Amino acid sequence: MKSEIFKAYDIRGIYPTELNEDDAYHIGRAVVEHLRPKVIGVGRDIRASSPSLFESFARGVMDGGADVIDLGIITTPMVYFAAGRLDIDAAVTLTASHNPPEYNGLKIALRGAVPVGESTGLREIRDLALRKEWAAVSERGTMRSEDIKPAYYGYFASFADFKGKHFTIAIDTANSMGVYELPIYEQFADNLSVVNLYNDLEHPFQCHEANPLKTETLDELRTKVTEVKADLGVAYDGDADRVGFVDETGTVIPMDLTTGLIAKIILAHHPGETVLYDLRSSKAVKEIIEENGGVAKECRVGHAYIKRQMTEEGAVFAGELSGHYYFQENSNAEASTLATLLLLNLMAETGQPISELVAELRRYSHSGEINSEVHDKDAVLATLKEKYADGKQHELDGLKVEYPDWWFNVRPSNTEPLLRLNLEANTPELMAEKQAELLAIIRG
Repeated sequence: MKSEIFKAYDIRGIYPTELNEDDAYHIGRAVVEHLRPKVIGVGRDIRASSPSLFESFARGVMDGGADVIDLGIITTPMVYFAAGRLDIDAAVTLTASHNPPEYNGLKIALRGAVPVGESTGLREIRDLALRKEWAAVSERGTMRSEDIKPAYYGYFASFADFKGKHFTIAIDTANSMGVYELPIYEQFADNLSVVNLYNDLEHPFQCHEANPLKTETLDELRTKVTEVKADLGVAYDGDADRVGFVDETGTVIPMDLTTGLIAKIILAHHPGETVLYDLRSSKAVKEIIEENGGVAKECRVGHAYIKRQMTEEGAVFAGELSGHYYFQENSNAEASTLATLLLLNLMAETGQPISELVAELRRYSHSGEINSEVHDKDAVLATLKEKYADGKQHELDGLKVEYPDWWFNVRPSNTEPLLRLNLEANTPELMAEKQAELLAIIRG
C-alpha cells in the first residue's frame, strides 16, 4: 500500500497499481480499529473496480467486528443522506469523484455525515492500514442491504415549488453517477422537460471529464441548452456531489454567484439565518446574503472545514467555489440536486430567467483561480504579507488582503507545490493591473 493514496479529505489512486483489493481490506480493518463503529453503511459508484473493492473493504470491516449495511450503487450525497438518517456510526462511499475510470477511492464520514479528513482521523487510519497489525476480534460482523434511494428521492423532491410553471432543463451526467439523481426530476413531468446528455451507464465515464469546474467540460451542455431553448443547464461531477450550471443563453454561471442565488431563495424561507460562503467568492455573494436579511460568514476551502463551521455557526447553507453546495437539510452535506431545484424555485418565484438573476450579482471583475508552481510557498506568502501590510489582512485560509476597491486571496494547495490566487476589483482595468502585480511577486 502506498501512503500517497491518502489525501487531505479522502483516499484515491489508480486501480490496481496504487489501490487494490488488499489495500481496501486493510483500510476496512483500519477504519474499524480507529473509529470503533458498530455499523458502517457502504455505497459505491459504477467504476469497474468498485464491486471487488467493495467486497474487500466490507470483508475488512466485518473481520474487524463491525456490521456492514450495503447501500448499493449510489451517489455520494445519498451516502451522506444515509449517514444522517440511518442508525449507523459511519458511512463510506467507494468513488474517485471526477477522476478517470482507472481511478478509485474512498470517502469516509461519521454518523450525521461528519467528514473524516487528514486532521480528523484519516491520518490515523492511514498509519494503521500501513502497519497491518490488528487487535483480536471476538465476533465477526455481518452484512445486510438497504436501499436508501426511495427515501432520498422523496425527501428532496419535496423541496420543489415551481408554482405551476414549466421549465426545460438540459442535464449532463457525464455517463456517471449523476444518472442516479435523475429520478428526482422525473417526479415532475408536468413541470419539467428534461433533455439528457451522456446518461449511458453501459459505458461509464466514457465521454468528457466529469468535472464541471473545468469550463471546457461544459461546452456540449452550453450548445445543447441553446439548441433546445432550455431554461437551465445542469452538469454533475463523477460522484454527483458537485454541480455546475449554464444559463439559458449558454453562458456558464460562476459557482460563487450560484451560492448567492441559492442563498437568496433559502433566506426567503429562513430569514435571518447564517449562510457561509467560500472566502474566494465575489464580494457580491456577501452583499446578496446581507441584502436578503442573512448573516454572511466566510469559510475556508475544504468540505471538512465547511461542514464543521456549519455545525458550529448553525448555518443553513454554504457554497464553495468548486461547486459543492452544503445544506442543513442533508446533515450539512452536499445535495447537488437540491441546489438545482432551488434555482428553479427562484426562477418560478421571481418570473425571471436565470441570466437576469445572475446579472444582479455580476458587480465586480473577478480573476478566477490562477495556479502558480512555487518552491517555497511560505516565503512567497511572507513577502505578500509584508508588501500589502496596509490592507485589511486575515489568514483563515492562506492570506487574504482587502482594500476598498479590490481584494486578493493566496492559498497553498494541500497536495501540490502550488499557490492559488483569486482576486477581484471594482473594474476590469484594476483587476488586470493587480493580477499582473501579484503574479510578478508570486512567480518571481
